[in-house]
Amino acid sequence: MGWTFDGGRPLYTQLVEQLKAKIVSGEYPPGQRIPPVRELAAEAGVNPNTLQRAFSELEREGLLHAERTSGRFVTEDVSLVEYLRGEMARELADQYLDQTRQLGYSNEQAVELIRRRSEET
Repeated sequence: MGWTFDGGRPLYTQLVEQLKAKIVSGEYPPGQRIPPVRELAAEAGVNPNTLQRAFSELEREGLLHAERTSGRFVTEDVSLVEYLRGEMARELADQYLDQTRQLGYSNEQAVELIRRRSEET
């Protein structure tokens, strides 16, 4: 998963969201060491201080923890990661339902659209 940013929202917020997505998707599995700030900042094309701020937020949320001499690691709390994964999926579902309602679809029709689309792929 690459790094993409839009100019309409704070960069550090977008970094937090994208790092969470990498954690819940398994790109950064529980217990894995996260690349150092400077390395990851260079990869993402952002200022290391901005990435550090995102890391601090993820540490506050319990998704990352720092080990003094070894770096940062993804939490080993699989239930926390699964909970977050479910929350993110629910948020996406809510957004989808809101947008389809604005187009005049009922929830049932919106779900049917997804069913049909998933059969096509």
